[in-house]
Amino acid sequence: QVRLMESGGGSVQSGGSLRLSCAASGYSYRRSCMGWFRQVPGKEREGVAAIGSDGSTSYAESVTGRFAISQDNAGNTLYLVMNSLKPEDTALYYCAAVPADECVTTDKALGAMRRGVFVSWGQGTQVTVSS
Repeated sequence: QVRLMESGGGSVQSGGSLRLSCAASGYSYRRSCMGWFRQVPGKEREGVAAIGSDGSTSYAESVTGRFAISQDNAGNTLYLVMNSLKPEDTALYYCAAVPADECVTTDKALGAMRRGVFVSWGQGTQVTVSS
């Protein structure tokens, strides 16, 4: 059974940084592509970042240049480094495993996460950015 568990969320001031981690058990990220999405109550889910098995990455326009997705060599831990955080980044952040047929490109994987197409996802970690 695939289990994903996020950590690293918290409260920071605008301009601050956080690093989110996602630990996987029963699954290797190398099998497919992985990503982070965020959810704010009352708003559409947003695919934030995706990484392919070849290391290719894609980002939502809203975070490009500020966030960076990466994974460890073993493919067991996924990271999201978030810099220059803004109040509009406040959300519940989830990591997700995306089905292989949605991983043809990492841009497609972002779209899959926005539509809620996952193999598995974690319980989420809250990020709150104050102005």
